[in-house]
Amino acid sequence: MNKQEQGQTGETRALNAHMLGKLVVVAVLMFGFGYALVPVYKKICEITGVNILTPKDATVQDVGNTQVDKTRTVTIEFDANAQGPWRFRPTVGSMQVHPGEMAQVVYEVVNTQARNVDAQAIPSYAPQQAAAHFKKMECFCFKQQTLGPNEAKQMAVVFYIDPALPKDVKTITLSYTFFEVAGTGKKAG
Repeated sequence: MNKQEQGQTGETRALNAHMLGKLVVVAVLMFGFGYALVPVYKKICEITGVNILTPKDATVQDVGNTQVDKTRTVTIEFDANAQGPWRFRPTVGSMQVHPGEMAQVVYEVVNTQARNVDAQAIPSYAPQQAAAHFKKMECFCFKQQTLGPNEAKQMAVVFYIDPALPKDVKTITLSYTFFEVAGTGKKAG
């Protein structure tokens, strides 16, 4: 190899090292950007009201002396959807409540796996306009649930329907989707 060929090889190595440095910086910046998107996404969802992970509606003290509207009843239908390794269902299919009256429903979940599973429940309401009037005091949807291997749990939802619910709404469906929170389950030991 002559000196000119050796010089080009040295230059090529220097250019390759320089390019590798640039690629490492780009990869680190991409990772940092992706990592920063999670809190940014949560904040945008919180501000816009989209995809909120079930904030707590009120406390017992906030409710105070709610007036019960005995002149009408609303049928509350309960639904459950399981997206993961469990059985999930309400203990009753429906109930009649008076607006302003406290009520409770229990959901049962059974982990069918031989490992711990972390899960979250997300509610949805039909008709959609009812969501603003469905007030949960206690709910298993307020936080993630950890289910041990083959564990069964009964989880309560304590709620009332705001008397300001439009009079034409006679039935509300409360539906929960219970899904596994990826990457958080731990092996049973």
